[in-house]
Amino acid sequence: MATTVGPYRTSGPALVEACAAAGTDYADLTGEILFMRECIDRFDGMAVERGARIVHSCGFDSIPSDLGVLSLHQAAAEDEAGDLEDVVLVLTAVKGGLSGGTFASLEGELDDVRASAESRRIVDDPYALSPDRASEPDLGNEADLRGVERNDELGIWLGPFVMASINTRAVRRSNALQGWAYGRRFRYREVMGFAGPLGPVKAAGVSGAAWALQAGLAHSAPRKLLDRLLPDPGEGPSERLRQTGFFRIEIHARTSTGARYVCRIGAQGDPGYAATAVMLGESALCLALDPDGPIGRAGVLTPATAMGAVLAERLRAADFTLEVERRG
Repeated sequence: MATTVGPYRTSGPALVEACAAAGTDYADLTGEILFMRECIDRFDGMAVERGARIVHSCGFDSIPSDLGVLSLHQAAAEDEAGDLEDVVLVLTAVKGGLSGGTFASLEGELDDVRASAESRRIVDDPYALSPDRASEPDLGNEADLRGVERNDELGIWLGPFVMASINTRAVRRSNALQGWAYGRRFRYREVMGFAGPLGPVKAAGVSGAAWALQAGLAHSAPRKLLDRLLPDPGEGPSERLRQTGFFRIEIHARTSTGARYVCRIGAQGDPGYAATAVMLGESALCLALDPDGPIGRAGVLTPATAMGAVLAERLRAADFTLEVERRG
């Protein structure tokens, strides 16, 4: 079962429950932390018992992040280079349109956070999707970047990446589901990267726009204005933009032995529509044709733990770039 019907927290739980109860594999495109946490709490045990793989975020969030970090872990393990420690995903280039469904999901989650202190705590928790929150390492502040920062090692300026709050939690869940295979000191974050003399200006512009959008959607008066300007659910980029869009990502990693790697990921096509359609389609095929999965476990999983390297190979065959290089 593959579904694209959101907002998922209002329309999704019944379908997930039905799939878990029937032992039917499931894939979706959600980026809603509260929905994913609800599915873990309510349906993971049932899915394990019935042999169903429930896999959220099988699109631009969170397949590039999840498979990229898995690929870095596999490369470091093959080289006996130690655990992953400091890992940062940098979105280096992107062209795409806006999705009305994404904004509807964001509005719903903002409403839940505003109404409930418990929902706010979950959304703010870097390990919100962990299968065993009490066992997660205490590595200090792993909050998502909200302002502007200079990274001298990469030689670029960093700004917030709007999908970081979703992707980072999915990747941390993948680590925990694999027995913290990436490492007990695995630190991970996601940002947008800006080079050149205008780098700090662009980073500041992205930071300001992200803050303004979230603030506007969180309050009724500016939300009414934004709702007139933003696409409605079901609306998205034009066919031309879907064809000409693209994304380019680099994930930089340093291991416990000091080895350095970079994983490059990219694809042609609007990230949220054309490229995501390929990712969701290939995910559904993986679930249908590879019944065991890489960790041999059912339940509420992630792309890396449900499909792993098999999905990576399918995406490469579909003209995605997904390659790892050792840099030292």
